[in-house]
Amino acid sequence: MNLFSGLSLLHWRAKVPPSTNITYFYFLFAAAMTLMLAQCTPSQKAAPKGQLVDYWVTSADQSQKLTKQTPLFFKDTVWNESLITIDTATTFQTMDGFGYTLTGGSAFHIWKMNSDKRAALLKELFAAGPDGLGISYLRISIGSSDLNDHPFTYNDLPKGKTDVSLEHFDLGPDAKDVVPVLKEIVAINPSLKILGSPWSAPAWMKTNESLKGGSLKPTYYEVYARYLVKYLQTMQEQGITLDAITLQNEPENPKNNPSMVMTAPEQAMFIKNFAGPQLRKAGLKTKIILFDHNCDHPEYPITVLKDTAAAKYVDGSAFHLYLGTIDALSQVHDQFPNKNLYFTEQWTSAEGKFDGDLRWHTKNLIIGAPRHWSKTVLEWNLAADYENKPFTDSGGCDRCLGAITIGDSVRRNVSYYIIGHASKFVPDGSVRIASDDLPGLPNIAYLTPQKKKVLIVLNDSDAAKEFGIRYKNGVVKASLPAGAVATFVW
Repeated sequence: MNLFSGLSLLHWRAKVPPSTNITYFYFLFAAAMTLMLAQCTPSQKAAPKGQLVDYWVTSADQSQKLTKQTPLFFKDTVWNESLITIDTATTFQTMDGFGYTLTGGSAFHIWKMNSDKRAALLKELFAAGPDGLGISYLRISIGSSDLNDHPFTYNDLPKGKTDVSLEHFDLGPDAKDVVPVLKEIVAINPSLKILGSPWSAPAWMKTNESLKGGSLKPTYYEVYARYLVKYLQTMQEQGITLDAITLQNEPENPKNNPSMVMTAPEQAMFIKNFAGPQLRKAGLKTKIILFDHNCDHPEYPITVLKDTAAAKYVDGSAFHLYLGTIDALSQVHDQFPNKNLYFTEQWTSAEGKFDGDLRWHTKNLIIGAPRHWSKTVLEWNLAADYENKPFTDSGGCDRCLGAITIGDSVRRNVSYYIIGHASKFVPDGSVRIASDDLPGLPNIAYLTPQKKKVLIVLNDSDAAKEFGIRYKNGVVKASLPAGAVATFVW
């Protein structure tokens, strides 16, 4: 009903002849205002004019690092160029969080810190609030990763020996640092979500009897499923519950030490006949996530998800971006919209540059991955020393730069700020909402459980840019230096 037809109807229902009677005039005027308001969109009804917008900036030249700026205010302003419109009515996935991989090496360095300094660092990293980074999601390795000082699993035996009953299962080195560090982290943030990923099965279960390369022998599929269940139960006994596991880190990469190849048909077979049923039998609610490898092969998770017997046990698929493009996540989502997506690993190099890494990771991961339906963004790795140690020989990463470097002091590196621009402001349970993704100004927006609006913007150009942020009928005028990142909150 438009305004004129509405007034005609009101005039008919009032049964008052046209006159100059002042009462009748006010009656029509009030009715007109009521109808106009009824036809307004929600964004027109509640203007945020005068509302304060806090924001934080990290600049390419490092002169500002998650630095809070002078607040801005929404105004009733006409702005026709480079306008980012926020729409809370259009929603997408709910986020699980942002964070890092707590490698064995990371835990080793953190655990050997002075207890007071460690407590302060962990509070800075995992606590919410103005002084915390608010990390809400961690990935850990099941057994060693290539960022331990040596490769190991929880059931390593002399060559030629087997242990199908898993009597010799033991958390080994992880009990000395990973478990106690996790306990302190969970005490700070009890709602932290944890993802576990194995780099290899025990060597005696593998075709080449080595922790590097090879495949899982079909003979040991059932034993390996019980091994994973035993790990999850043992961690629960330590007070650490894993939200999810992937079944193999980088299943198409035999070059890391440790590593193990697992093809898509093999993963489907392992899930539907062994891992899925074993987790359910044990009463575990831990999610199973597929793949955990590069964006150049979305057909891997698609192949597994097409197997309905396997798919019924699967929560979603995980990706890295060392190869391919981030839109591979949407290819999987488009075919299986009821399955979740996760971004679980990307490293920054000790040989890289702050400005280049800040721009690339923010554009492709912090903004790009959630725009293609990811529920997480995780960087690799949390901590190392000034020589990027530890790492395994014959396939460990000797150039992986931690988000923090631990020595006599703690240095915060580029990954700290990349993740911080999201983790500090977008807690677990936030919902991605619509925002105009403009050329040269890629961005992503969220509505938090506290009903705050969060907008992360990158100036992906080589010159300073001015732009507007429109929410309801108010506009904020903002500007960013070339290559800078900002998070706006209101």
